[in-house]
Amino acid sequence: MSARLRKPTERECERCERAEVWDEELAAWQIAREDGEKLAGNPHCIHEWDINGTFNPVNGN
Repeated sequence: MSARLRKPTERECERCERAEVWDEELAAWQIAREDGEKLAGNPHCIHEWDINGTFNPVNGN
């Protein structure tokens, strides 16, 4: 069995809590919604995405 590459599908800014999800159809990040409300955070924030090294993109052997 060969290794498979996984891609993240969601991310959140650690500073302003902007949340985004990956849209396969558009091939782009889109602002996430919760109860119909956009989780846009601060539009002037230099986003610090929750990328900390715990996500392992390799799945399998």
